[in-house]
Amino acid sequence: MAESALAAAFSAHDLRTAPAALAAVFDRNGLIAWRGVGEPRRNGVATERDTVFRIASMSKSFLAATALGLRDDGLLDLDRAIAEYVPGARFLFDGSEAEVTLRQLLSNCSGMPEDNAWGDRMLGASREEIALLASDGFRLTAEPGERYQYSNLGMSLVGRAIEAVTGRTIEHEVARRFLEPLGLVNTRYRASDYLEAEALARGYRTFDGGTIFAEEPYVGSGALACIGALFSTLDDVAAWASFLASAFGEAPTHSDVLAAASRRELQRVHTVFPIDACRTDKDLSAQGYGMGLVVEHDRRHGRIVQHSGGLPGFSSHMRWHAQTGLGVVVFGNSDEFGAERLASRCLPAVLAGLGVGADLAQPWPEVLEHAATIDAALRADEPLDTIAAVFADNVLLDLPADIRKRRVAELLETLGAIATVQAPLGDRTRNGANGSALSWGIQCERGTLLCEIQVIGLKTPLVQAIDITALEIAAPDITAADITAAD
Repeated sequence: MAESALAAAFSAHDLRTAPAALAAVFDRNGLIAWRGVGEPRRNGVATERDTVFRIASMSKSFLAATALGLRDDGLLDLDRAIAEYVPGARFLFDGSEAEVTLRQLLSNCSGMPEDNAWGDRMLGASREEIALLASDGFRLTAEPGERYQYSNLGMSLVGRAIEAVTGRTIEHEVARRFLEPLGLVNTRYRASDYLEAEALARGYRTFDGGTIFAEEPYVGSGALACIGALFSTLDDVAAWASFLASAFGEAPTHSDVLAAASRRELQRVHTVFPIDACRTDKDLSAQGYGMGLVVEHDRRHGRIVQHSGGLPGFSSHMRWHAQTGLGVVVFGNSDEFGAERLASRCLPAVLAGLGVGADLAQPWPEVLEHAATIDAALRADEPLDTIAAVFADNVLLDLPADIRKRRVAELLETLGAIATVQAPLGDRTRNGANGSALSWGIQCERGTLLCEIQVIGLKTPLVQAIDITALEIAAPDITAADITAAD
């Protein structure tokens, strides 16, 4: 499945826009399929699995993870102003001084405007140059915390804060905390850190769709290195993504490196994208920036975590399904390549092929108990006030038991009598989006009685809402009938 999905994605992509491309599908144990095309140095040597590409802004996930690790160690407070860690840093909004926190910088809602075009060419700027810009004052286009705006420069200030509290460069701190303990031996900040030059893909630019390529020198690695300078391989990026994704599993790996809760914090939406910045995919219900990562909520498959990387000469993308750890990483050595498009085509095909659905929460034990009580009452044709103990006070007030019983009877006129023999309740349930919700079916002669409950999160959880609808066998689409017994 993974190999065929990769092959189809490559076949559908315009490979002429880069001299070489490399992609892989991975799970929590590593690569399960990979594919490479072209010559990364245009010298007759083919692209290999271990060819090193620049991953650009995918570097931000390492920066953010380092910041949270230091937060966990008590060395950084994400809600303190960045100026407390980087003295002299000033921000101006509507002509007045403004305070910007580390959290706002990490989640791209500091008010600093988008700066990709400028930032790409400033990667090698010295710390002194950036410090001078900070002391002059950065002009904000939004009040801090108000809205999403992607700022490389702003996030690089987090790197300066990390250096201030550790006394080490951000590059050293990332290596010490993550690259070394996770065994990411082929992930480094400078081309000169690689002993074998042949392992490095060169960067290229094209202005005519790939007819002519011009070699693009590596952009430097200076004060902005923490936001976009890293080079890496398929295996290293897959291992990094698997480490982050395992935080959603039952047995998170390497909890001594970074706590699972902190990894999940990186991978949840902190700043919602405005509509004009969102994907137009009809299957995407929400999208936003976490910390160093983009988070998507896909109606088909659940939470998808991703980030692109783009620099003159390179295009990269990583994305994974949080629930299963299945993911895709793509590299191309041209900024015209569009790695995100290839990855976004491949991962859904893999997930669909394996039948992976949305990540649904395990219901609380009390939810299952209340569902069993309600299920038994409905099957016995008992009014719900006989089991009032499972309900919050509002339920029988919002819709009296006799009226609800009459509405259920109307549904059964359409569905027919409730079947005497039913499958075990566990086989008839579908988990909700969180542990306080559950839905299940009761089989009838001509369809299914669909029940859904929502429990309030008190010390003693009680059902606060119950919805009962009819699903007819003959319905052209699998949707609930308009007849309802909702409260």
